[in-house]
Amino acid sequence: MQQSIEFLTPEESAQVDGALLTSKDKFSTRLAIYSLRCLKQIAAETALTLEEIPSEQVKTWIKKDESLKQNLDIDANFENFFTRLVMASLPHLKQVAQESSIPLQDLTVQQVVKWFEKKGKIE
Repeated sequence: MQQSIEFLTPEESAQVDGALLTSKDKFSTRLAIYSLRCLKQIAAETALTLEEIPSEQVKTWIKKDESLKQNLDIDANFENFFTRLVMASLPHLKQVAQESSIPLQDLTVQQVVKWFEKKGKIE
């Protein structure tokens, strides 16, 4: 059985809120952090690497996640939407890992937040 997952912990929310980011970038950062957590859990359950996880596996995970079922009205449209959000974060997470010279599964919240801050300054 899957453990309950919060979208962000209070500490993670505080890190994102304290970052010098636009509202759009804060949303993207929050989504990337949550997606990283989801992908790590899927990888642990399936023995796949984060890079190998297909969108169908994410959709299956969403269907089984009890914490989502308790808090949201999940239907096929939501499953597709949420799957696309999680998968859309993967290229950003890969870039964070590459620029940090660490494996994707070893990324930390702080590294993700700092990368989005850096990206925001460039743009």
